[in-house]
Amino acid sequence: MAKHSSASSFPIQKRWSLMILLCIALSTAIAFFIGASFRACNSRDYSEKNNFNSPIHSFDSQSSAAEKEEDPLSFMKSKLVLLVSHELSLSGGPLLLMELAFLLRAASTRVVWITNQKPTERDEVIYSLEQRMMDRGVEVLSAKGQEAVDTARKADLVILNTAVAGKWLDAVLQENVPRVLPKVLWWIHEMRGHYFKLEYVKHLPFVAGAMIDSHTTADYWKNRTHERLGIKMPETYVVHLGNSKDLMEVAEDSVARRVLREHIRELLGVRKDDLLFAIINSVSRGKGQDLFLKAFNEALQLSQERKLKVPRMHAVIVGSDMSAQTKFETELRNFVADKKIQDSVHFVNKTLNVAPYLASIDVLVQNSQARGECFGRITIEAMAFQLPVLGTAAGGTTEIVVNGTTGWLHPPGKEGVTPLAENIIRLATDIKTRRTMGRKGYSRVKEMFLEHHMSRRISLVLKEVLQKAKRG
Repeated sequence: MAKHSSASSFPIQKRWSLMILLCIALSTAIAFFIGASFRACNSRDYSEKNNFNSPIHSFDSQSSAAEKEEDPLSFMKSKLVLLVSHELSLSGGPLLLMELAFLLRAASTRVVWITNQKPTERDEVIYSLEQRMMDRGVEVLSAKGQEAVDTARKADLVILNTAVAGKWLDAVLQENVPRVLPKVLWWIHEMRGHYFKLEYVKHLPFVAGAMIDSHTTADYWKNRTHERLGIKMPETYVVHLGNSKDLMEVAEDSVARRVLREHIRELLGVRKDDLLFAIINSVSRGKGQDLFLKAFNEALQLSQERKLKVPRMHAVIVGSDMSAQTKFETELRNFVADKKIQDSVHFVNKTLNVAPYLASIDVLVQNSQARGECFGRITIEAMAFQLPVLGTAAGGTTEIVVNGTTGWLHPPGKEGVTPLAENIIRLATDIKTRRTMGRKGYSRVKEMFLEHHMSRRISLVLKEVLQKAKRG
């Protein structure tokens, strides 16, 4: 568990610097915790392999200097866009939709937000996020009622966020569903099989388009909807994500990084030259924290057996929930205790503000299991901080990390534990490789994973969907 130190141990000048930097970082909170290819859309040629589905479209992330300077979403001025999220929480999907809401508001779009599933009692996280949206000019409506129906009917564009949001259509729009579907863009982030339920996605073939964060996920949805549900995917667009301008400002400010690094390391109780390997995700079995800890423990043992001269290594788990104490998190803590590695493992509570941790660590581990991440926003955020990435060879991670260049990939599952342990040792013993991979990862982000890249890619999708909506 993280060790806390007194603020009085900080020089006054550093405390003021830190306060300013944390304010900057906090302003980017919506763009963080989310949570891309060898080229932004990987130059992969997605020709029509099967005749049961519409083609999957890619948008090249390269853009001219002129395109970078002007807002590619300016054509959305004065348009009405309804955003429907299945929930409002600190998870990647809702936060990503909020970021799109702010990009649209910056282009003078009228944006209305609906959260389909909300607890009956007041939730402080939901209240805080709704206030943040309203402060930025986003209108927040109840998921049910005539006002929601009227807004959906009047909107120029309706964006459903995640597969589960499909339940809102029949529950609220009812007889108005056919009228709204031609102007629906369905933004899908899921890779888990339990989302493939007809009750969720039965309207998917009839919407104007689907937008998916990676080619791997798009292919998966294309095949599974046909094979399992017998339905056809609509025209599908692959849009890789990008880092916000505010995140990049912190990542590129050497003073900011140094102050944040010193502060977080002091809180964790680690030394200046210690090596920190961190996994930054919500704590769950699908994110692979258990297998990461097994690999880390194995790396510690290998280091001793081989008598390697390496700095002291630490594992940092960012994304815990100290209050919930789930069965899985209890398993993690018990493993740490059983292996007697408490001094080398640090659990940090879940947070939107991941920039200080990215500044303080040396390597990011992206260990999502099974089919991996749909994209994995934290990966490009870490690369912006010039961190090498050790990721599973699954999902969107394979489209972001260039194996052997910006990091190393290992298999998901138990078979990936020893390869991950070996990769931890490789980076621990080779500072030159760590730095080279970090620099190349940063260059990759600058080339294709910035906010203006994402805005441009989304703008191309919105233009096509709006044209379809007019024809519909």
